[in-house]
Amino acid sequence: MNDLWISLVQSLILIVALLTVFAGMTLVERKLLGYFHLRVGPTRTGPWGLAQPIADAIKAFVKEDVIPAGADKFVFRLAPVISVFTALAVWSVIPVGPPVEIGGRVIPLQVADPAGGALVALAFTSLHIYGVSLAGWASQSKYSLLGAMRAAAQLISYELSMAMSILGVFMLAGSLRLADIVAAQSDVAFIWLQPVGFLIFFIAGVAEVARMPFDLPEAETELVAGYSTEYSGMRFAMFMMAEYLGMMSVSAMVTLLYLKGWHGPAFLPPVAWFLVKVAALLFVFIWLRATFVRVRYDRLMDFGWKVMLPLSFLNLVVTAAGVALWG
Repeated sequence: MNDLWISLVQSLILIVALLTVFAGMTLVERKLLGYFHLRVGPTRTGPWGLAQPIADAIKAFVKEDVIPAGADKFVFRLAPVISVFTALAVWSVIPVGPPVEIGGRVIPLQVADPAGGALVALAFTSLHIYGVSLAGWASQSKYSLLGAMRAAAQLISYELSMAMSILGVFMLAGSLRLADIVAAQSDVAFIWLQPVGFLIFFIAGVAEVARMPFDLPEAETELVAGYSTEYSGMRFAMFMMAEYLGMMSVSAMVTLLYLKGWHGPAFLPPVAWFLVKVAALLFVFIWLRATFVRVRYDRLMDFGWKVMLPLSFLNLVVTAAGVALWG
């Protein structure tokens, strides 16, 4: 089997796995929110409500696909596809474990392993804004347009802090390849060497995927549903899918950059350790949603430019000085 077929099989397995996790996450989040709110969550569909994701998928497929009369129909249809594609593309460079040997052949547990894998993942994350912006513009709705403008401004504001925060990791690891960064943490996790960078990266990641308390682009009380207001059926579900895939991507990147990746005690295999750490960070996403209220938009922007960006720059300077002095 040549490398092309291996990559195609890996891509297919990855897509199926991510979509399965997305379906499960919708149920887990609703169950956890019910627990946090002292209620039981969904229980009607299937035993203990476990079939709720299947019911949600059927509902999304059978609902009428309505396109506003004044919308740009081609761009309106294209926008959710861009959002899902870029969210899936991030995972093409994310390793979920060390290479494994199958039939005498060493198979890497990632679709692609570019030299600048961390930057490639960051670039794909940034491209998500094109789908959101096109959705807001093509809908010909003031709510959708305002939501898209908020999303674009929010991503630009926090993308800078996110990019600055991981420069310290690159200095410590001496590489931009994600597998090399994990290998550099075999002795000590970078969260202990870069605690400020870790907090900046995670907070910026929450803001980038527009999760509570930073879900201003789709604030229901102000913008109905933001950039996805005019969408229905499966196209609306695709935007939700992109959001959950973004949560998983941020959790995976934090795991690789700061939490030793798949390294852990020997009683679990490396891939299991990676999944456990990602699941713990996804739990934090849900916990934040259940705990915090939505911040005001001007405070969100002030926090990004006046707190996060200066802190990320200071963290970079301190890290550079430490590497220069102590290697």
